[in-house]
Amino acid sequence: MQPYELSLTAAAAAIRAGRLSPVELVDSVLERVERLEPHLNAYATVTAEQARHAARKAADDIAAGRSRGPLHGIPMGLKDLIDVVGVATTASSRVRADHRAQADSTVAARLGAAGAVLVGKTHTHEFAYGLTTPQTRNAWDTGRVAGGSSGGSAVAVASGTATFALGTDTGGSIRVPAALNGVVGLKPTYGLVPRHGVTSLSWSLDHVGPLTRTVEDQALVLAALAGHDPRDPASLDAPAQDYRPGAGQDLTGLRVGVPRNYYFEHVDTEVEAAVRQAVDRLQALGARLVEVEIPMTRYIQATQWGLMVPEATAYHERTLRAVPELYQVDVRTLLEAGELMPAGDYLRAQRSRTLMRQEWARVLADLDVIAAPTVPATAAKADQETITWADGTVEAVSDAYVRLSAPANLTGVPSLSVPVGHDTAGLPIGMQLLGRPLGENVLLRVGHAYEQSQPTRVLAPAA
Repeated sequence: MQPYELSLTAAAAAIRAGRLSPVELVDSVLERVERLEPHLNAYATVTAEQARHAARKAADDIAAGRSRGPLHGIPMGLKDLIDVVGVATTASSRVRADHRAQADSTVAARLGAAGAVLVGKTHTHEFAYGLTTPQTRNAWDTGRVAGGSSGGSAVAVASGTATFALGTDTGGSIRVPAALNGVVGLKPTYGLVPRHGVTSLSWSLDHVGPLTRTVEDQALVLAALAGHDPRDPASLDAPAQDYRPGAGQDLTGLRVGVPRNYYFEHVDTEVEAAVRQAVDRLQALGARLVEVEIPMTRYIQATQWGLMVPEATAYHERTLRAVPELYQVDVRTLLEAGELMPAGDYLRAQRSRTLMRQEWARVLADLDVIAAPTVPATAAKADQETITWADGTVEAVSDAYVRLSAPANLTGVPSLSVPVGHDTAGLPIGMQLLGRPLGENVLLRVGHAYEQSQPTRVLAPAA
């Protein structure tokens, strides 16, 4: 096994035991970047020399007994919305082509303090305003979309060009590409991970979270990221948790909600079968399955768009008027649409979200997690605009991808996507676990138990 193939947990253990040097690991990943980037285009910026310097320093520090923990010497990618001092933060847009960060974002600073090594900034759908990341190609099939908007981060982790990465999630932008590329993606509780120094799409829906190869890896990264930061007005001052899922697979006593509505409607048959098999596996591990009714489903997408569109337009107001020609057409169209949205619609969306949060809290009070598909279909072809369902209904690809992930953004509850196999075309399928606010430890326990009982291939057979 080559170093780039190791999970974060395995790489950290090898470094700690002296079997692997951070220099060897980073060199292996950078060689992988050099070979695969012409095919995948996961990175907006590669910081190779900076990474090699950081790896040498990490090796020296660890050898001298100054280890900073499990992330020390581990190569990572950061979505190109996340500021790192002196490095471009372009948001994959010509609007930000010349932007250089003057200071680290909170998450970059925390990962730096933990000793993680930046390989580069990963591509996003422009300003995170989309679900496909069109410039990046899927790690499993380069003729298909990577998912978005954190497509570059998911592809980097799936292809071995980063050991872990960070993304952002406003309507599914971590979990969608995680599912489509066969990796693990976490949207934490709203406010658990600070967003200071991260370019916003929609401030009341934005989350920052990790993409990794295993659930155990998620726990290591989340431990470094979580914690209050007064510079983010939404940041929670919550007690620290131990996110490590433990080695056991016994889920006896846990209540897993299985939706009878919404989450299994207009879903590809292979996706549904794989997720239901995964749910049955949770039951075999001791969990009790409980049928559950998802509340207020007819309002989910309208509320999502009713909040996101005006908030995004407000953020881009100056540049949209000054340099509209620098935006991609799809993003500019959405931003211009936001200028026409009445204030009353935005306020109604706010009220709808408040009711939705209350209803979800009621449902989750009797459950530990809800299990459902992450996305209703596997990765679409690069030029595919719509999905036609069995009943003849036609749905835009972006609407299909956001449909099942948006509820967690609207309610702020944590959501974890874990791989649960592949369809007959070899494309990954993801299962989404949703839990109570600040219930990440439960999600990780359930996801880890499933992962250990049903191991599936994570590293993609990239070109």
